[in-house]
Amino acid sequence: MLHNRISNKELKEKSKFSNEARITISFYKYHHLQNPKAFRDELYLAWNQLGVMGRIYVADEGINAQLSVPTENFEAFKSHLYSYDFLYGVRLNTAVEDDGKSFFKLAIKVRKKIVADGIEDPNFDVTKIGTHLKAEDFNALIDNPDTIVVDMRNHYESEIGHFEKAILPDVLSFREQLPKVAEMLENQKDKPVLMYCTGGIRCEKASAYMLYRGFKEVYQLEGGIIKYANDIKEKGLPNKFHGKNFVFDERLGEHISTEIISKCHQCGNPSDTHTNCANVACNLLFIQCSACKENYSNCCDEECQHIASLPEEDQKVLRKGTNKGRLVFNKGKKLKTR
Repeated sequence: MLHNRISNKELKEKSKFSNEARITISFYKYHHLQNPKAFRDELYLAWNQLGVMGRIYVADEGINAQLSVPTENFEAFKSHLYSYDFLYGVRLNTAVEDDGKSFFKLAIKVRKKIVADGIEDPNFDVTKIGTHLKAEDFNALIDNPDTIVVDMRNHYESEIGHFEKAILPDVLSFREQLPKVAEMLENQKDKPVLMYCTGGIRCEKASAYMLYRGFKEVYQLEGGIIKYANDIKEKGLPNKFHGKNFVFDERLGEHISTEIISKCHQCGNPSDTHTNCANVACNLLFIQCSACKENYSNCCDEECQHIASLPEEDQKVLRKGTNKGRLVFNKGKKLKTR
């Protein structure tokens, strides 16, 4: 069986009683795969045996993975991963704050691209990338007054934390962000452009796109914010990141500094805690402080609070035929105006 058939809710409940030591990591690699489906099945068979949980995307252009591995199987996992020539020695980003409860099942999916970009031009080569910078060189380039720093993440990520001096595009998706950033900086192609994202995968593709669009000097933070946070701690470097780093697992964030730079979308008080509305039909991702979490029963407004309080069968009737997709942006922006 090459798919998990147990619900995420059931697996999440089961994990509460598990004391198994686990480590959360992420990695990516742009590489031209000949048969993504066969590669996907190989990974599932091997990683399921090792107790790996996580969210992995495989496509013609490579692999993008965020996962949790039992500590006792970590060396066996690395041995299998590095058995593929194109993945040998690939950088593994280790979570900054990790309680072992980041993922609860193994999901490996074949996608058209590992990062949707909207680019159809066959002349664009994602492997022709900008220069990678380690934390110390990244800090030095930020201090250069001519450097343009660009956050290549979505607004709900940069809202709770970002690097100083960074341009924070107010965008709905990476595919929207790519041409927007290039157009914003069209008249500054000779200046150094410094890009970053969570783990490096988006800014790597973005650096290739900026070079493709004619920018002369393009840099990217090696390993993204996750590796930066580990490196500055290990090397005792100044921290240029303010706030919290959003992550795409159950934790929804890890602190890089002690600052709280964002506000609760409901009351406006300082808060950097993302949550999903308890009304399943809504499921809005938004920022909510502990007081509002209690007042609204983990919901985004009073209407959702009422629906979430109804018996499950009544809720199912109400959400029948509705789009249960994950909301992040539009309603979240309205909440900010309260």
